[in-house]
Amino acid sequence: MAEEDSSQEKTEEATPRRLEKAREEGDVPRSRELSTFAVLMAGTVGLWIFGADISHSLMQTMRDNFSIERAAIYDTNQMAIHLASAAEEVVLGLAPLMALLLFAAIAGPLGLGGWNFAGKALMPKANRISPLAGLKRMFSMRSMVELVKSILKITLVGGLAVLIMDWMQLEILTLPMESLEQSIEHSMVIIALSAIALSSATLIIAIIDVPYQIYEHAKKLKMSSQEIKDEFKETEGKPEVKRKVRQLQMEMANRRMMGDVPDADVIITNPTHFSVALKYDPKISSAPIMLAKGVDQTAMKIREIANEYDIPILEAPPLARSIYYNTEIGDEIPEGLYVAIAQVLAYIFQLDQYMKGRGPKPKDLGDMPIPDDLQHD
Repeated sequence: MAEEDSSQEKTEEATPRRLEKAREEGDVPRSRELSTFAVLMAGTVGLWIFGADISHSLMQTMRDNFSIERAAIYDTNQMAIHLASAAEEVVLGLAPLMALLLFAAIAGPLGLGGWNFAGKALMPKANRISPLAGLKRMFSMRSMVELVKSILKITLVGGLAVLIMDWMQLEILTLPMESLEQSIEHSMVIIALSAIALSSATLIIAIIDVPYQIYEHAKKLKMSSQEIKDEFKETEGKPEVKRKVRQLQMEMANRRMMGDVPDADVIITNPTHFSVALKYDPKISSAPIMLAKGVDQTAMKIREIANEYDIPILEAPPLARSIYYNTEIGDEIPEGLYVAIAQVLAYIFQLDQYMKGRGPKPKDLGDMPIPDDLQHD
């Protein structure tokens, strides 16, 4: 039992198929801290770049709203027009900053895990609303890590905020002594610098969180040896099924091959083991093509079909073995066997003429020239 339990421990790295299935279900590593840093930093950079324009736009909106003519106050049509104009000024003033924040909100999550849209992640799951599952998640190791991160964030950001307030205390206190326009611009600079400093603090947390999320995701997807075996069987098919498929494929190929035997010009055999069927058509190929080959029972079947269709059968054991081992079905014979096959075809032609009474009986072929590298015992 101990060995069985040990075998089920998830100690193996996730296979590519497991990773692909997890991604299809929306399970990819994500870091909220990285997304938070991206949005905060984009906001602070946006304030630094567009702060002056935003302040001028808001200040102009305030001027327009505090300098309304008396007649317009009592005209409902004018008030609607005035409100629409003020809203347009505010929207146009904040549009660059909002666009930058939108880009950061999209790009931040893509920084870890990339783009992934999975419909399965939107499907309701019972464990999400189960109180027992909720309690289990609440007191899990992941929740403890999130708690530690939250405490670290509050401590780091809060401590840095106190230091910034102390550092900029004099500048903040002098804001009321400046003109309205200078005070707004100065306050925007103070806010931008403070936000950049506070956002930089979240970068430290993100640098720690990103490797942790990658590690947690890989750990969650780890597999046991049995799971890998089951996945392999599922992907590649069970061995017995694969054997059956191969058997069926071989039978189909064998039937097709046997169907080509009647088109052969000659069958060359080793009387007890090998048979090869050759066809030569100068209009199709420059050399004879092997239509079929086989050993033992298959070789006997080829000879039976040859006898049925009156195809010449020639016993030439060395040549039959050489063609069998060096040529695939549908391929031309090797160049080194051209001379030997030419002798065979010439012999078959002479034999055919002799059978029709148009010539003398051909002499036996005897030994045919087969190169050493093409010979097989």
